[in-house]
Amino acid sequence: MKLKHIGSDFDDFLNEESLLQEATAIAVKRVIAWQIEQAMEKQNINKTLMAKMMHTSRASLNRLLDETDTSLTLSTLSNAAVVLGKKIQIKLIPA
Repeated sequence: MKLKHIGSDFDDFLNEESLLQEATAIAVKRVIAWQIEQAMEKQNINKTLMAKMMHTSRASLNRLLDETDTSLTLSTLSNAAVVLGKKIQIKLIPA
C-alpha cells in the first residue's frame, strides 16, 4: 500500500485538498487578533473602551478579534491600529 503524502510537506497536502488558502487566512487572522489583544492588554484597554475609541460597536470589535472570522477589512484593521498607536505593514511575497 503506497501512501500518497509520505515525504510531502503539510502545505502540499493542504494545497492538494484545496484547503491552503483557507488555512493561511485563518492563521493570519489568529496572529492579527492576538496582536490586537496583546496591545489592548498592555495599554489596559477593555473591549468596551476599544470599541468606543474606534467609533464602532462591540459586535464589530468582537468580529475583529474572532480568530476564525477572516472577513476583516483594511479599514477596520487600520482603525484599530491607530487607536493602539500602531502601524500596519502588509506585503505580497513570492509563493
